[in-house]
Amino acid sequence: MNTAQSEPGYPNPAYAWYVVVILFLAYTLAYIDRQVIALLVEPIKRDLQINDTQISLLQGFAFVIFYTITGIPLGRLADRKNRRLIIAAGIFLWSIMTAVCGLARNFWSLFAARVGVGIGEACLSPAAYSMIADLFPKAKRGVPISFYAMGVYCGAGMAFIVGGFVIELVSRAEEIVLPLIGVVHPWQMTFFIVGIPGLILVAIMLLTVKEPPRHELVMTGGVVQQLSFRDSAGYFFSRWRTYGLAYLGYSLKATLSYGYFAWIPSMYIRTFGWSAGKIGLVFGLIVAVLGTLGILLGGILVDRMVARGRYDSYLKISVYGAIGAMLFGIPAVLVPNPYLSLLFLCPTIACLGTSVGLAPGAINFITPNELRGLAIGAYVFVVALISISCGPTSVALITDYVYRDPNAIRYSLAIFTLGFGIIACCVLLLGIKPFLGSVDEMLAKETRT
Repeated sequence: MNTAQSEPGYPNPAYAWYVVVILFLAYTLAYIDRQVIALLVEPIKRDLQINDTQISLLQGFAFVIFYTITGIPLGRLADRKNRRLIIAAGIFLWSIMTAVCGLARNFWSLFAARVGVGIGEACLSPAAYSMIADLFPKAKRGVPISFYAMGVYCGAGMAFIVGGFVIELVSRAEEIVLPLIGVVHPWQMTFFIVGIPGLILVAIMLLTVKEPPRHELVMTGGVVQQLSFRDSAGYFFSRWRTYGLAYLGYSLKATLSYGYFAWIPSMYIRTFGWSAGKIGLVFGLIVAVLGTLGILLGGILVDRMVARGRYDSYLKISVYGAIGAMLFGIPAVLVPNPYLSLLFLCPTIACLGTSVGLAPGAINFITPNELRGLAIGAYVFVVALISISCGPTSVALITDYVYRDPNAIRYSLAIFTLGFGIIACCVLLLGIKPFLGSVDEMLAKETRT
């Protein structure tokens, strides 16, 4: 019988998918709160008197400082403590800090608030991916993991759509005055509004989601083996080629997405004269629809290929996605017509999405249960440090210090896409052989037990 109930110890599939939907909503809200700043670049620059490089620091470095540092200890915590409570606490924190962004009056106060958003969001993915692995059997995790990962593109798309709508709406008011706060700018009001839904989701999660039992634990003499941090670290260091190349390759691929999400709206505003509301709606729909389809397609292809023993598909599909992102993404920013540019953007965003769910799926596939939170925490550390820091800032540095012209941002995006796309493909291809070696090791252990 091809159902989850045929696997002992796993919950009813309907409930398992309900939990995945809740986690997906959390991830979506996380990306709305994280990405909405990309649509507010121009008014923030004007009101705070800052340049593109400083904006990129708010988009990337400010968010990533403690997001990376706290990712590993939070992953370790997810391996030992109640993952449901960890996630709820994180949602509460990042929602509050998103609203605090709306109180910023200068660069450093907004910087500090973005740091708080990053700390809250660091609680989510290590615990969420660990929970999903305990809700579904190994052979059926590709689709639910990819579904959860769709929150990246749904959230980013909704950030552009909702952010564009809100800023267009509130900008029509001659003056926005809030009790106890006073006069605020439209971009500040946007932060207040997008921070609210997370608080509602916290209550839903605490009332309806239970902590699932853990599966696939390391056993010694019939007893669950409790690994010390030193033993856990030793496990990963002894397999540094597998984890290192996978982490680095997926991070470089993610860098392309962060660079695009950060600067495509500004490119349309500066190059084609579009309003924030117009590009927010159009680009948001492309990201939400095509990006999520790309993620889901990646999960479906991996599940089918893994069922045939093609375990290298976790990395190869990501390589194909990076190649597609270069082939379509470079023309998307160079063509002179905005509607032709949108036509190229559609496959670009789909290609960028293919690997979003594959990275955590690959890591879970080769990692024992009690190390998955730590493994995902380490992945969060590497991917955030590289992609969130390098994506927005690389484009900004080329614009500010190579072309020295804000209107040259399209050329900066083209150079950025080609460079990071080639490097990502090379690293992912180098990682295939060690990854397959770790797969063989895990399958041999499962056969023995």
